Amino acid sequence: MDERLKAFKRLLDIMDELREKCPWDKKQTYETLRKLTIEETYELADAIVKADDQEIKKELGDILLHIVFYAKIGSEKGEFDITDVINNICDKLIYRHPHIYSDTKVNSATEVLENWEKLKLKEPQRKKTVLEGVPMSLPALIKANRIQEKVRGVGFDWEEKEQVWDKVDEELREFREEVKNASQEKMEAEFGDLLFSMINAARLYDIDPELALERTNRKFIKRFNYLEEHTIKKGKSLHDMSLDEMNEIWEKAKKFDKK
Repeated sequence: MDERLKAFKRLLDIMDELREKCPWDKKQTYETLRKLTIEETYELADAIVKADDQEIKKELGDILLHIVFYAKIGSEKGEFDITDVINNICDKLIYRHPHIYSDTKVNSATEVLENWEKLKLKEPQRKKTVLEGVPMSLPALIKANRIQEKVRGVGFDWEEKEQVWDKVDEELREFREEVKNASQEKMEAEFGDLLFSMINAARLYDIDPELALERTNRKFIKRFNYLEEHTIKKGKSLHDMSLDEMNEIWEKAKKFDKK
């Protein structure tokens, strides 16, 4: 037997046994697993940002366990089983890759994505709306990026990516104008527009805005920890230091970053 199939069968057998014999596993439902699945997904994302291959392997295993767990519950309810899950995704991949499994011609990854969105809209079981399928519970930054990717798939996009900067400049001007007017509600609305346009720019330049922001978060944390550590070494507290004093250490932290 193929080692991959052997390993997968082992996991399925373990799941069957745990569901039958383990008090905790027997109690689980879709609803109780949901929050744990979200947590595991974020742990995988964290491992990817760290570029930790061993951790990625571990977290992928945790997510695979959850997929098998959901399928086991589905089979107990008589709704579907793991075979249905796998066949469904195989059928979808074949249908949405006609440039591989049929005679459709594509010249770029962009055309593949455009075809993907068009084919989704033709599927009889789906509603005919472009933005259907973007989960409302997604974090706002990721949701904005997915919305923009979806509408690009049907041609709603800039003709030239450089055109986005006019939109960014426009949104920045409008935000700064509302700052002068000091209307909290309008400032928030315009700041949202500015963020949306910046996420659009990131997409057009093949930048993952979530990953970019997370890297900046981590960089800031590292530098601030350096600032705090070296402040303590001097026998001082951040509360007692001037901004100039903190900036002096901060600049050293930036140089330390590059080593």
